[in-house]
Amino acid sequence: MNAMWLAVLAAAEGGGMGPFQVEFGLIFWTWLVFFALMFLLYKFAWPALVQATEEREKKIASELAEAEKAHAAARTALEEGKKFAAESRASAQQMLNDAKQTAEKERSALLEKTRKDQEDLLERARRDISAERDKALVALRREAVELSLAAASKLIGARMDSDTDRRLVTEYLDSVEIKH
Repeated sequence: MNAMWLAVLAAAEGGGMGPFQVEFGLIFWTWLVFFALMFLLYKFAWPALVQATEEREKKIASELAEAEKAHAAARTALEEGKKFAAESRASAQQMLNDAKQTAEKERSALLEKTRKDQEDLLERARRDISAERDKALVALRREAVELSLAAASKLIGARMDSDTDRRLVTEYLDSVEIKH
């Protein structure tokens, strides 16, 4: 600032300052102001600047460390997630296989039960048919005996009622049936 006043005073006196003109008073004051500012900056501003820079450096370092920790934790979580997904996939596949095996066993058991029920029903139907056939044969024999006796009684002219006559006709029919 003093240099500016000196320049203003010199211009007012009529003496001009040229760029190649050396003014020792101006040089002295310029250096004095420069060193005074350097001293003030070194004493008051520099520690605050250094402290702010160091704090910022520490903060950035701690944030980097936290970011590294978070990155490591994320990587670990990702690996655990992949492992869990693989285990889940394997478990689900095992469950599906177990369900398929159980379903196949159930299907086989149901088929076997159905076959057995069908065979039982068929056997019962055969027995019922056989029993009905036997009943029909017995009824047919009885009817044949009755018809034979009726025909014989008409031929002979006498009534054939006795149990002996019936037995004779039944034996004859049995012998005819055995031959066929």
